[in-house]
Amino acid sequence: MKSGRECWRCAFRNRGMLRRSILTSAVVGTILVAINQGTVIVGGDGSAELAWKIPLTYCVPFLVASWGALGNAYVRAAS
Repeated sequence: MKSGRECWRCAFRNRGMLRRSILTSAVVGTILVAINQGTVIVGGDGSAELAWKIPLTYCVPFLVASWGALGNAYVRAAS
């Protein structure tokens, strides 16, 4: 069985998984940015905080989607 590190490397080479994770991140991240930072962005009160909050908001759903796909691959491989 491969180690966790090797599995993540293989997962990020899988174009289908990456495409789904990026799409999920784009949709969910945009919704979360609109909910959490929408008034700040619309009001034009952007600060340096947004420089790290917005990218982090997109990273979280990307990692969650990737983790889910990797877990699904483990379940299928074990069956």
